[in-house]
Amino acid sequence: MYGMTTIEITLPDDLAKIAKTAGLLSDSAIQGLLEEAIRRRSGKALLDVARRIQAAEIPAMSDDDIVAEVKAVRSARRARTAEADRTLTRAPGADADCS
Repeated sequence: MYGMTTIEITLPDDLAKIAKTAGLLSDSAIQGLLEEAIRRRSGKALLDVARRIQAAEIPAMSDDDIVAEVKAVRSARRARTAEADRTLTRAPGADADCS
């Protein structure tokens, strides 16, 4: 179950009347409008990144190159996690010089 947030908006009377008549002021309609706006904004951001990559003339990566990069990132993450786990499980003073 999702948490819910209550919002209050102020609209010009004419717009509110038209939106209400069109069934756009219900919770589900507003949710749908917001979700669609978020999808459009995300798509636009993705296209903007693609344009910047094209403008920067960054060479395309092959599927094999992408797979290799993903594997390298995952391997580095596993190594960091393993090191953090080792650090947390060491006994206090285990690294102390006992000579």
